[in-house]
Amino acid sequence: MTDYARLQNGSDVRGVALPGVAGEAVTLTPEAAFGIARAFARWLAAKKGVSPQALTVGVGRDSRLSGPAIAAGVMEGLLAEGARCGDCAMASTPAMFMSTVLPGFGWDGAVMVTASHLPWNRNGLKFFTRQGGLENADIRELLAIAGELPAAGAGDTDRRFEADLMEAYSAHLRGIICQGIGAGEQPLAGIKIAVDAGNGAGGFFARQVLQPLGADISASVLLEPDGHFPGHIPNPEDKAAMASIRQAVIEGGCDLGLIFDTDVDRAGAVDRNGQEFCRNRLIALMSAIVAREAPGSTIVTDSVTSDQLAVFLRERLGLVHRRFRRGYRNVIDEGIRLNREGTDCLLAIETSGHGAMRENYFLDDGAYLAVRIIIEAVLLRREGKELGDLLQGLEEPAEAAEYRLAIAGEDFRGYGEGVLSALADYAGGQPGWRVAPDSFEGVRVSVTEAEGWFLLRMSLHDPLMPLNIESARAGGVARILGELRPFLAQWPRLATP
Repeated sequence: MTDYARLQNGSDVRGVALPGVAGEAVTLTPEAAFGIARAFARWLAAKKGVSPQALTVGVGRDSRLSGPAIAAGVMEGLLAEGARCGDCAMASTPAMFMSTVLPGFGWDGAVMVTASHLPWNRNGLKFFTRQGGLENADIRELLAIAGELPAAGAGDTDRRFEADLMEAYSAHLRGIICQGIGAGEQPLAGIKIAVDAGNGAGGFFARQVLQPLGADISASVLLEPDGHFPGHIPNPEDKAAMASIRQAVIEGGCDLGLIFDTDVDRAGAVDRNGQEFCRNRLIALMSAIVAREAPGSTIVTDSVTSDQLAVFLRERLGLVHRRFRRGYRNVIDEGIRLNREGTDCLLAIETSGHGAMRENYFLDDGAYLAVRIIIEAVLLRREGKELGDLLQGLEEPAEAAEYRLAIAGEDFRGYGEGVLSALADYAGGQPGWRVAPDSFEGVRVSVTEAEGWFLLRMSLHDPLMPLNIESARAGGVARILGELRPFLAQWPRLATP
């Protein structure tokens, strides 16, 4: 029996795939990928009530150095169970889901080899069916199956075939832009758009989506796949990454800039004036776009969004803001649940840039967000307006900080839950502190004198307690942290900032 459980990371499989970093032993090998893929074939066949031989499963990868070997292990595992295997080569995570629903594809499942923005030596697996991405419980079940499988030989390589998924997916996106703008076959003629792919898999968006529609993409940067990620961390939350696309836009005289993470399930943007749209501002932008389509609808975000954003969503846009738990699957699943129960929710979006729209299968698709942003920018341009005009009235915190407080010793989760329980009681007795009544994660407290708030919560997977603090005035973060320190000092196993 092989223990695969340690490779679970929420709704994904992740591990160290290459040696070269001190203290990080390889845990995700092609052999492990082989076993996990076999388990996926069996799991999926059981869910569909068919034999594995009746399945067709697509496999794609991003630009990571270990991608080809891990993807080969996945395909060999699928073939060993008798499934047909579509080799999509380099692809995006959202495109792999779309392989289950796009005309001409409609495969039974898909596997994406990626670890998002994590360092070069990491890799992972994401799994999809036509119902969406697998959940935590599904991954747990799948890995348990993998651990019990007997040895297997090679499968029939004739059941492996090459598939140009990214062109079909790109054509799908081009069609949405043409329909949304309504200006013929080259609706982006005369518009200059820079794309920063961060040396990940997102270069296709410039070359296969924008350029055929007439856009000038000459100012784009880091389009070539390179698993060393030499330009910057491929992460729209990263300041250096946003500075890179901002520089490309300003120096290139562009109308718009778009940036993606490694596997293109997240995005950010920059307008022609260098104004950045990431984190709270990206949420505000996408919310403003959907507010016109569904006034009064609900927007689901994660727990660390700012007070100023909440006011903007409620008072400026007339939306209902549901601040939910961290984790993109948590946010998306809450949006799906709300709709199922009759609450109108068009958008579920996390500050990390994972944004999912109901009209697009509630798929966190950075390229689809970019498509919606492009359409909006072009339509506003016809009116003599800019994307930034949609954010009028949005105030922003003067300061923001995140501290990651390590928990020493065993049973870190139990210890952390004890900290949170005590904090809720402690906060209720502090003058000028108000515990948020609608918090779904950790303890969020408004601090009146500092014109700000803090949120202490458990990490989703690690022995850590992230502490987020924001304030509307200079020096407010330090003041809030100073007021909080006497409480934190009572917990000797908890590192204090």
